[in-house]
Amino acid sequence: MHEYRTACSLDATPEEVFSWHMRPGALERLTPDWADATVVERTGTIQDGGRVVLRLRRGPASFRWVLKHTAFEDGVLFRDEQVEGPFGAWVHTHRFTAQGSGCLIEDEVRWEAPLGAAGSLFPASLIENELDRLFRFRHARLRNDLARQSRYGNGPALRVGVTGSSGLLGRALTHLLTTQGHQVVPFLRTRPPKGAEAAFWNPHTGEIDAHLLEGLDAIVHLAGESIAGSRWTPERKHRILESRVQGTECISRAMASLSTPPPVLVSASAVGYYGDRGNEILDESASPGKGFLAKVVREWEGATLSAERAGVRVVKLRLGMILSADGGALGKMLLPFKVGVGGRLGSGRQYVSWIDMDDAVGLILHAIRTPDLSGPLNATAPYAVPNATFTSTLGRVLHRPTMIPVPGFAVKTMFGEMGIALLLEGCRVHPSKAEKTGFMFLYPALEESLRFQLGKDEDSTD
Repeated sequence: MHEYRTACSLDATPEEVFSWHMRPGALERLTPDWADATVVERTGTIQDGGRVVLRLRRGPASFRWVLKHTAFEDGVLFRDEQVEGPFGAWVHTHRFTAQGSGCLIEDEVRWEAPLGAAGSLFPASLIENELDRLFRFRHARLRNDLARQSRYGNGPALRVGVTGSSGLLGRALTHLLTTQGHQVVPFLRTRPPKGAEAAFWNPHTGEIDAHLLEGLDAIVHLAGESIAGSRWTPERKHRILESRVQGTECISRAMASLSTPPPVLVSASAVGYYGDRGNEILDESASPGKGFLAKVVREWEGATLSAERAGVRVVKLRLGMILSADGGALGKMLLPFKVGVGGRLGSGRQYVSWIDMDDAVGLILHAIRTPDLSGPLNATAPYAVPNATFTSTLGRVLHRPTMIPVPGFAVKTMFGEMGIALLLEGCRVHPSKAEKTGFMFLYPALEESLRFQLGKDEDSTD
């Protein structure tokens, strides 16, 4: 068997680090989006007898990977062993020991190549390089999450209602909150089983289990129809506007109807509020722009009025492009860039206001935990960049050329109004309120965010 070892020093006690691993969402937080691995089934915890089933995808191939947990020693050790999967054998041992006032976490992986005897065709160095890449990501995210737990963990655990919990941002937020020791109550559009920690809502009809909102410490409202994916016909524009306004009004009115509503509502919004503004630097005090997206965002944010009048602290989260390999705009860009046909869009001068996924979910936690923060909140990194800079940076990270620009007329022909608004126009947004209220960005610069989210260090050549 081959053996791989690595270690990481953390500024937290072994008890704190081990407890983090015991909570729901830990495996999901430690699994990078670029690994294309999904937890499809889970039984028990990391204690002996627990099992987890993952679905791994590599190009067109898909693998089922079943692991069982063994050798559990509370606060000290646990182990994952392959029951079924792509390797000939796989045993991963996690050890936690005190190191001064902190913790040393050691990972030992013993493995045999896949495909039996034919596995000898796979150089061990290839798998070891992938393990290096994986554990760099895991240790960085674990260190960052523990730091945020230390910063925002004072006080009792929270119960947070989340709409859109199955979406790209909702999934990441859910796993961050649960590993921090908080409870997430998802809002579902199908009635949950009796006794489930979930609430039913139907934003189109206005139905909602309002009584289940009583006792929540916060609601994070992320649901809404995607603005990308297809042309903006009149019918689609109506659905986009309706989904955001109706859903927000439903939540807002339900909160206002309670004698003791949750104290804070963090409601998703978008930097589309500012319209196409060229090189102008825009903080939260900037005036609204023009166009369909600006109109949508104004009405979307206005739909929180009932909650505000009821004394709820409302934070309107003006999200920029969220960087994640799991989906969204970056996920759609990866294939053309990887095959070498990525390039700037139109003139390339339009600004892209972006935010790292880990900073996006961290900023939501910051909004919940910061009592004097209300109103619009720009959820963008401090350094927006022109599209041409975004393109060249992504190409550099992926080690791919970016020499094939897409002319503006081609974007207009292919995507119509949607392409103009989302790809050829832009705004240079600055997160002034986040900075003034003490939020610490993990990835303020574009290249470091892309390298983290895509698992590409400066020495990688793939």
